Amino acid sequence: MIRALVRGGAALSVLGALHAAVNTRLLRRPPALPRRVTRPVTVVLPVRDEADQVAGCVAAVLDQRGVDALRVVVVDDGSTDGTAGRVVADDRVQLVRAVPPGPGWLGKPSACAQGAAAAGDADVLVFVDADVRLVPDAVAKAVAVLDDAGLDLVSPWPRQLAGSAAERLVQPLQQWLWGTLLPLRLAERSPRPSLAAANGQFLVVRRAAYDRAGGHAAVRGEVIEDIALLRAVKAAGGRGVVVDGSTLAACRMYDGWAGVRDGYAKSLWSALGGRPAGAVAAATVLSAVWLLPPLAALTGSRAGLAGYAAGVAGRAVVAAGTGGRVWPDALAHPVSIALLDVLVARSVAGHRRGVLQWRGRSVTGAPGPAPSATMGR
Repeated sequence: MIRALVRGGAALSVLGALHAAVNTRLLRRPPALPRRVTRPVTVVLPVRDEADQVAGCVAAVLDQRGVDALRVVVVDDGSTDGTAGRVVADDRVQLVRAVPPGPGWLGKPSACAQGAAAAGDADVLVFVDADVRLVPDAVAKAVAVLDDAGLDLVSPWPRQLAGSAAERLVQPLQQWLWGTLLPLRLAERSPRPSLAAANGQFLVVRRAAYDRAGGHAAVRGEVIEDIALLRAVKAAGGRGVVVDGSTLAACRMYDGWAGVRDGYAKSLWSALGGRPAGAVAAATVLSAVWLLPPLAALTGSRAGLAGYAAGVAGRAVVAAGTGGRVWPDALAHPVSIALLDVLVARSVAGHRRGVLQWRGRSVTGAPGPAPSATMGR
């Protein structure tokens, strides 16, 4: 029985590596020389206790080239660390003091909705997190991908910066998951909720498609609001997909093991299956394919060795295609999967006890409609 499971897992690992190679070639990338963006663009920046990040983020947004009409709406969502006082003073920047989230709303969807409401006549909305740093032509190039591919929403995935061992083990799994499991071209066209991957660190959406989908009000109670927004856009007849943003932006999402542990605890139960049972099932499948064969390889199993090699190859291909660190990190892929199991167990346990919090607020989002090929934020 175990031998059959090892062989089956190894075979799926090989298929996953092949699919990752295909996906890396199909991944849409920004043009080298984008056209000027002449229509109005508003960048919405929701912040809560981001005093150390907000000035640098806003400065990078204001430094954008190739956008004729750019505004920035900074939504201060109840910060207590003086974040509002760090916002860069500029005629293009509007500071909005957020109204606390109402019943049924989580904090970030509420802040994003208030920012979108203040965006005026913007034809394109860009949502950016405070820990993201855009390169000077990031917005123009992201809008070019939106227009050239005929999409309604694009999620340019920033290059993920990782300093500690925990970050290097866990953070690359985000790109690896959608790079391995999500058929990108099909995902662009399909309205299926399971065929969705997005990253709220950097989202670009047509205002008309955003409004047609109901905006962030449609995802008011979602912990993984970025993926939920993409699903809402698709359900309203729009098209959207994750694209390569490694040359457009960079982000250090969490700092050290404590940040990784607490950050993923709040959302993994939802990101890997939409509900706790689904997250456990997803983690079990991932372990059967990418952890069991390497363990068997330690006992001399040739099938296990092939499965391990395929897992490393798939991880390396995705890392190389999305601006990540390839070696030696890819060699530790089974360790990453084992650590993911620990994080999933912690997230599910915290959700069942009702103790999950983020930035001082309870996280009680509603279960999503279907699994998605990303871990979320």
